[in-house]
Amino acid sequence: MSQASLQQFYIPEEQSVYLLSHHDARKLKDWVALCQAQLTQLGYTGIELIGKGAYGFVFAGSALQHGIPAHFVFKFSRITLPTHLQERLEEEAFMLDQVAHPRIPKLVAYQRSRGQSILVMERAPGWNLEQVSLKEGRLSPRLIIHIASQLADILSVLRRETGPGARPVVHGDIKPSNLVFDSEKESIALIDWGSSVFAQLDAQLQFVGANVMELMSDNLQQTNARLGDVYFIGEEQLNGALSSPRFDEQGAAGTLYALASAQSCRFGHRAIPASSLGLPMEFARTLDGMLDPDPLVRRRAGDYFITAMPRMARVVMVDLPVEPQTPLVPVWARAAHQEIDTVVYSSRKAFLREVDAEETLNDVNDVQLDRYYKQFMQGMGETEKAFLASVSRLGKYPVVGGLAVRWEREGVYIDSSLNLHDPTLKPAFIGAVNNMVHLARAIHRQGIFKSCLFNARQTLHLEREGVDEPFDCGPNMAIAYELSAVPEMEDRTRQHSYFEDGPDPEELLVLPGTIIGILQRLNDIHHTGMIIFEALPKHLKIHSYYRLLDPGREHEFRALLAEMLQSVSQIEGLGVSGFMKMPYKDTRFFTHLERQPERYYPRDPRDYLRKHASKIAKS
Repeated sequence: MSQASLQQFYIPEEQSVYLLSHHDARKLKDWVALCQAQLTQLGYTGIELIGKGAYGFVFAGSALQHGIPAHFVFKFSRITLPTHLQERLEEEAFMLDQVAHPRIPKLVAYQRSRGQSILVMERAPGWNLEQVSLKEGRLSPRLIIHIASQLADILSVLRRETGPGARPVVHGDIKPSNLVFDSEKESIALIDWGSSVFAQLDAQLQFVGANVMELMSDNLQQTNARLGDVYFIGEEQLNGALSSPRFDEQGAAGTLYALASAQSCRFGHRAIPASSLGLPMEFARTLDGMLDPDPLVRRRAGDYFITAMPRMARVVMVDLPVEPQTPLVPVWARAAHQEIDTVVYSSRKAFLREVDAEETLNDVNDVQLDRYYKQFMQGMGETEKAFLASVSRLGKYPVVGGLAVRWEREGVYIDSSLNLHDPTLKPAFIGAVNNMVHLARAIHRQGIFKSCLFNARQTLHLEREGVDEPFDCGPNMAIAYELSAVPEMEDRTRQHSYFEDGPDPEELLVLPGTIIGILQRLNDIHHTGMIIFEALPKHLKIHSYYRLLDPGREHEFRALLAEMLQSVSQIEGLGVSGFMKMPYKDTRFFTHLERQPERYYPRDPRDYLRKHASKIAKS
C-alpha cells in the first residue's frame, strides 16, 4: 500500500499469520524474534507478543525494581514504515507524558535501540474490555454504570486545560480494546495514546488559548486530529473536524453502548437502542442522546453525562439474574480437537450501500481485507454497518460454517450453519448471533448476503514464480475434512446446493470448468462446507471447511477433493471465488422490526429479586 493510502487508514488488527505467504510469515516470525531478543538484552524477562497492527508490535515483559517485579508494555514501530509514521511513536510518548491520572498507565521511557524506536509504559493488570465482552456477552447494567463513572472521571480530567499552553488533551481512540479491566477491583485503565493530540477547540467548541496570530495561522484552519477506529469514533472526528474533547465523549458513548449490547461497534444504536438493553432509564436515555444524529442533542447529552455520572453511579445496583438466551438461528457447539483461528469472508455486500461510494481499495484483493480495513462500509447506513460488524464479531469466536441472509419485502430469510468449537463461549456467542438477527430485521431492502467462516490454520498455500506460471500442488497436500460418526438426516428435498444463488457478481476469479464440474459432483454427496480460491500474482490460497455427513461415501468424497487440488494448475486470472453448502435447508424467517422494544433496569431491584425468587419457587 502506498504511503498516502496508509495515512488514510486506521488498521487496528493484522491478518492471521496463517493467511500469509510462507515468505511473509517467516519474515514476521523473524521480526518478532528480533524484538524479543532486543528486550532480553535490555534486561527484561517473561516477554510475550500481546498485539500487532499496521504501525507496529506490542510486547509485555517484566523487570525487578527495588527487588519487586514490575510489569511493562513495549511498543515497537515497524522499521519498514516511512519515517514520519515511525516518528508517531515518539509523539505518542510525548502525549502520554502530558497526562496524569491513576487510571492512565504512566510512560516509563522512550528509547531507540539499533535504529528501532521502543516505547515503554506501565502495564495495567487485567484484560481489555473487548476480550471481556467476547467472553461474557452483554456486561451487567451495574458494571456498565461502574465503568461509565470511571470513564466520565477520565474525560473530565482530560478536558481540563492542563497541557502546554493550557490545552485539553484528546485521546482520540477510546474503544473497548483500549480499556484494560481489572476484574478484582472492577477498575479500568485507558491505554494506547497513538491517536492523542492537544485539543484545538474546548468542550464549548471555542478555540483553545488562541491569540489573533494563531487564529490567522493554518494550524487552526485544519484539524490536527488522528483517525481513531472508525467503529467507535463520532461523525466529527471521522469527517475531519477540529479536535475537541467532544471526540472522546463520542468514543466513550460508542464504547459503553458496545459493552452494554455485546457488539463490536457503535452503529447498531438505531435498531438496538440503549433504551432496550435493561439499563437504568436515565443512563440509557443519556447514552441514546450521545449517539443521536443531531449534534446539538449529542453535545447536551455529553455535558449531562460528565456532570450527572457521579450521581448516577451512587445509585445502589445489584446484578440481576439473567435468563439464558435462546438462539434465533441454530448454533451447534462441540469441543475442538485442534485450535481454530477463524476468518470471515463475506460477499454480496454491494447492495447494502446507499450510494456508489468511491472505491479506495480496488487494487487490493484479499479475503481478509474486510476484517481490518473499515472503508468498505463507506456509503452504508448505520444499521447496515452494524450488521456487517456483527458478522465480523462472529469471526472473533472459534467458529466455522456459513451464513446466507436474504432480504425480501415481507421479511428476512436466514440459512445458517454455525459450529462453535468452545462450548464455554456458547452463551456469549448466542448473544452475538441474536444481535446479528435483530440488525438484519431492521434493514429494509432486497438482496442476498453470504458469509463463510473458516479456520485459517487449514488454509493451503501454493506459490509460483510469476503470473504466467501455473500453480502446482505438492504430493502431500490435501483438503482437510471432518467426518460425521453416523449418517445425518438426509432429505433430498431439503438439501442445500453450492449453486443456490448463481454466480456472485462481486467475485472476480472465474474458476475453470473442471473445478466447477467437481463441485457439481460434490454437490450430490451429503455434506456441509465451503471452499474459497484466492488467486494472487505469486500466491494461491485455498480456504476450506468440510464436514462429510454420509460416512458411506467417504472414499468418493476424498477422491473428488484430491481431484479438485490437481485441477488448480488450470486456474487463470486473479481474484476470489467461493462456494458454500449448508447441511440442509432450515431457513428461519423473521418479519422486519425497525427497533427493539424499550426495557429498563427496575426502579427497585430488591423488590424485583423478591418477585423473581417467588416466581421460581412457585414453578
